[in-house]
Amino acid sequence: MRLTFLFAAAILSVRLHSADLPIQPLLSGPEGAYTVERWKQDWPGCEFEDGVKEGHVQLKAREEGRPWLRVNFVPGQIGPEKGGAGWRWPIGSHHAAELSYTLRFNQDFDFVKGGKLPGLCGGPENVSGGRPADGANGFSARLMWRRDGRGEAYVYHKNQPEKYGESFPFPEDFRFPPGKPVQVRIAVAMNTGGRRDGILRVWTTLPGQGERLMVERLDMEWRSAETFQVDSLYFETFHGGSDNTWAPSRPCYCEFTDFKVQKPREP
Repeated sequence: MRLTFLFAAAILSVRLHSADLPIQPLLSGPEGAYTVERWKQDWPGCEFEDGVKEGHVQLKAREEGRPWLRVNFVPGQIGPEKGGAGWRWPIGSHHAAELSYTLRFNQDFDFVKGGKLPGLCGGPENVSGGRPADGANGFSARLMWRRDGRGEAYVYHKNQPEKYGESFPFPEDFRFPPGKPVQVRIAVAMNTGGRRDGILRVWTTLPGQGERLMVERLDMEWRSAETFQVDSLYFETFHGGSDNTWAPSRPCYCEFTDFKVQKPREP
């Protein structure tokens, strides 16, 4: 089955070389294995990828012919290269940006201790994986699933208390429902240099429910000076964690669709 799209490659090229928002990756090609060649076409400009050449990513056609990226998690493995997928997609440089997408875990998903989900980042380095943010090297604001489907914002910022970022948990009653689509929005606004006035907000929409604010922080210090901004969609999803006690015990996957980066809407 071939997925058909209404957007021309020329339009995609214009969007990617412009700092204007909104911007969207345009998933293309036939259903099946998501090759490095197709990944380069859909996500141009990335400096690295993990998990694509290893065969962890597929393209699926689901509701109304919409394309979904399926990332297959490898039993016994953690991290994007061995157990999932990851890349950093440049979106231009912005004082504030909002990422939205829809995700769906498979019905029998193995949550274990937790794992990473896509978010936003900026700066000259990839601050994640135990490389702390120091105010000059960058920031990252991703989501995580946790044990039993709980959720949180997982953030690397100047004042993070530990080497491995800082967690801002979702409300205690929240759970990612396996087998059902969940819409998420992540909004980040940069701080004034040297001040704790940056913003992080996260919303979710569960099936049959209205949108709900999960996290709101108005005191973020993403940077020491105004030397970088929000500049990338940070697509990362994998189990982990720092050791194999986070690894899934059986095959499982998460699917993603409707990625969009735009100017933040009113809270």
